[in-house]
Amino acid sequence: MSVAASASSPAEPQAAPGEAALSGGGSDRRRRAYWAFVLPALFTVCAVILFPWVFTLWMSLNEWRVGESHHFVGMANYLRLAGDGRFLESLWHTLVYTVLSVVAPLVLGTAAALFFHKEMPLRGLFRGIFVMPMMATPVAIALVWTMMFHPQLGVLNYLLSLVGIEPQEWVFHPSTVIPSLVLVETWQWTPLVMLIVLGGLASLPQEPYESAQIDGANAWQRFRYLTLPMLSPFLMVAVIIRTIDAFKSFDIIYAITQGGPGTASETINLYLYSVAFAYYQVGYGSAIAVVFFVFIVLLSLLLLHLRRRADRAVRGAA
Repeated sequence: MSVAASASSPAEPQAAPGEAALSGGGSDRRRRAYWAFVLPALFTVCAVILFPWVFTLWMSLNEWRVGESHHFVGMANYLRLAGDGRFLESLWHTLVYTVLSVVAPLVLGTAAALFFHKEMPLRGLFRGIFVMPMMATPVAIALVWTMMFHPQLGVLNYLLSLVGIEPQEWVFHPSTVIPSLVLVETWQWTPLVMLIVLGGLASLPQEPYESAQIDGANAWQRFRYLTLPMLSPFLMVAVIIRTIDAFKSFDIIYAITQGGPGTASETINLYLYSVAFAYYQVGYGSAIAVVFFVFIVLLSLLLLHLRRRADRAVRGAA
C-alpha cells in the first residue's frame, strides 16, 4: 500500500539550478557582488547631486560673501527674502513668463499636430522643417532674435510696417519685453508640443470616432468630446515639460536682455545669478536657490498629480 501511495502521489518539485545557487553562501556572494556594482554609482550620485544641495542648504544659513569669512545666521537670509522687493518682482516675472510660455506653445503645438496628423503630400518633409527650431542652440537663437527685434533695422518692425502697424520697441521697452521673450520661447518649443500631441493622436482608437460620425457628430463635437479628453494625458506631459523648462529658463533671457530694460525681464534665475556672481552674496544667493528648488518640486508634484487624474479620467471613460 505504501508503494501504491508513493506511486500515486505527485513527485516533489525539484529546485531550479538558479535557486540552489542563490541559497546559503552563494546568495551572500551574489548580494556582495551586486553591491560592488551598485555602490560606485550610488556614491557618484550622492557626490554629484546630493552633496551640492546639502552644501547649498548649509550656505543659505550663513552670511557668506566671497573673499570674507562667513558666520551662521540661521533663517535670516530666508526672512530677508520676504521683504526683498526685487526678489518678489522677479518671482512675478517668472510666473508671468512661465504661464505665457506654456499656454502659447500648448495651443499652437496642438493646432499644428492636428494639421500635420492629416494625410497630405510631403507631410514628413513639412514636419521635419517645423521641428528645426528645437535643434538650434540658445545663444544662436538669441543673436538672431536680437537682430530681428531691433527697432530700426529689425525685420519684425519692417513686416509690421507693411500692414500699417506702428513699429514696436519689443525687448527695449518694459511693457513689451516679456511678451517678446515669450515669442522666442514659443517659436522654439511649439514643435516639442506638436511631437508629443502627434504621438497621442497616433495612439487614439478609431472606434469612438466611427460611432460619433454615425450619430451625426460634427468635427468640433468630435474634437471637443473625444479627441481632447483622450489627449489630456499627453497634454499634461507637455504642460509638465514646458512648465519646468520655462520656470528655470535663463540662457535665452540673459543673452537677449540680461534682465532689462532695468529689471523688467529679470526672473528668479537671473536675480539669483546677479546676487551670487555679481554682488558675491553667496549665502543670500543660496537661500534664493533653495526657495527656487522648493518651488519647482512643489510645482512638479502638483502637475504629476493632475496628470494622474487625467489618466484616471481617460481610463474611467474607457
